[in-house]
Amino acid sequence: MLIAREKRKSNVAEYILYMWQVEDMLRAMQMDIELVNRNVVSQFGGDDAARKEISDWYDNLIEMMKKEEVVKSGHVQVVKNMVNELTELHYHLLHNVQDMKYKQLFMMAANNLLDYRRKTNLPEEVSDVELALHALYGHLMLRLQKKEINSQTTMAMETFSRMLAYLALRYKEVEENEEMI
Repeated sequence: MLIAREKRKSNVAEYILYMWQVEDMLRAMQMDIELVNRNVVSQFGGDDAARKEISDWYDNLIEMMKKEEVVKSGHVQVVKNMVNELTELHYHLLHNVQDMKYKQLFMMAANNLLDYRRKTNLPEEVSDVELALHALYGHLMLRLQKKEINSQTTMAMETFSRMLAYLALRYKEVEENEEMI
């Protein structure tokens, strides 16, 4: 919860990836709040009130996942909405604002996105933004498993990362100004 709150404020793309990881962790723990408390919440420092707040956050997320029927797979609506907002901003920067820096970052990632799209079984309608997020999430999982990652993949992930970092920065600017750029 503390990490999620900080990531939400600083970088929406990192927040989305973090929330996907939390959802998968909760699935691995069979949506059992007692397991979460024993294995996750107990690791946090602070007083009992802080741990209770963290436990409540996980418990609420578990309930949300059950209610939205994403216990086996998928993502909670609030996270999907953020992906959609990033996608809208992506299109806005490319087509309405003609943000040249973003356009350049996107063009650097475009061929890698095409290659990744061909290698996955994601539906055609998955946006380039969501595709880049999926790629980075998969890369994160491979790194956590200490799997070997070739240099071509690493370079592709860097293009996705730069594109999403800039997009997240612009998202933060939009949020702070409470208007579309």
